Amino acid sequence: MQKIISYNVNGIRAALNKGLLDWIKKMKPAMLCIQETKAQPDQVDLTPLKKLGYDDYWHSAEKKGYSGVLILTDQEPDKVVIGMNTSGYDSEGRLIRLDFGDISVLNVYIPSGTTGDVRQDFKMKFLDDFLSFLTGLRKERPDLLVCGDFNIAHREIDIHNPVSNKNTSGFLPEERAWIDKFLESGFVDSFRHMHPETVKYSWWSFRSNARSKNLGWRLDYHMLTESLTARIKDAGIMNEATHSDHCPVWVDLDI
Repeated sequence: MQKIISYNVNGIRAALNKGLLDWIKKMKPAMLCIQETKAQPDQVDLTPLKKLGYDDYWHSAEKKGYSGVLILTDQEPDKVVIGMNTSGYDSEGRLIRLDFGDISVLNVYIPSGTTGDVRQDFKMKFLDDFLSFLTGLRKERPDLLVCGDFNIAHREIDIHNPVSNKNTSGFLPEERAWIDKFLESGFVDSFRHMHPETVKYSWWSFRSNARSKNLGWRLDYHMLTESLTARIKDAGIMNEATHSDHCPVWVDLDI
């Protein structure tokens, strides 16, 4: 059994200052996939994590203090692939892939479209290109676990107020339709697979005491190819972790 956690930390240095290291020591995941590091590797002292037995694999954005993904793992991967081989996306530090035997783990930070039409258009293009990228990858690596911040709440159950947010980036009809297409292409939403009717969120706005009122969105996922469905033992969302405006999501896999 392997516990794989995905966590948008909204800045790894800030999260470490809020007790992230002690939390990792307590959780002891086999793998921790972090999004929005907002840091370069040389800006973070990961010696304490190395002492716990973790190796670190980074894909930082060229722009300082922006985006970036990181995987911490206690097992040495067979292969490490950074990015999608597309400069417009890879300059933003959006993707890392690690191969372990027959399974590939991809940690993705899908762009947000909340800052305006230009970035929303960029997000929609990224989504289409990402799905094409995965379709191609599956020809050589059919067993995929894709985890990370998708920046989309899929269904009405995944957002606190679907009516008032129907025209808001992150819950737009075309974004939700993309997740439908993603799942129809052969992926399973592990949390919804295990807990079809559970209302739980993974992100809350910093405004209006949204977290204390639980006015949230489920934006963070572990998506697995259908070939891995039988290996899912459980999946969940850790609302009690408060190092970020997101909280961690996890899946237990029999691998």
